[in-house]
Amino acid sequence: MALGGHFYSGGDTDVPIHLIMDNYATHKTDKVKAWLAAHPRYSIHFTPTSASWMNLVERFFSTLSEKWIKRQAHISVKDLEASIEYYLETYNQNPKPFRWHKKADEILGSVARAAKALGK
Repeated sequence: MALGGHFYSGGDTDVPIHLIMDNYATHKTDKVKAWLAAHPRYSIHFTPTSASWMNLVERFFSTLSEKWIKRQAHISVKDLEASIEYYLETYNQNPKPFRWHKKADEILGSVARAAKALGK
């Protein structure tokens, strides 16, 4: 599992790295647990289960990453921070609400099917 090289390379190897992930089962496999045990500087923090509001947070960071950060070259952490601050200022000047595309009945139907599948 080549997890570490994708997140951080170089620098101070004593600095802890915190990964925030959704509660997907593949993040909790024995292979992942073994890798984490062998790499103690990495810690995983999971988002809460059934927290639909987190989807909006994930979507925001995805947009920030895809439409802003990945399209630029940053020469330092300070440069990256300034770039993110600029994006947030620009984004907040013309905010747009997120619109759900599914009707409440469709969402509740999905929840009911998931609960039935999980035996709840």
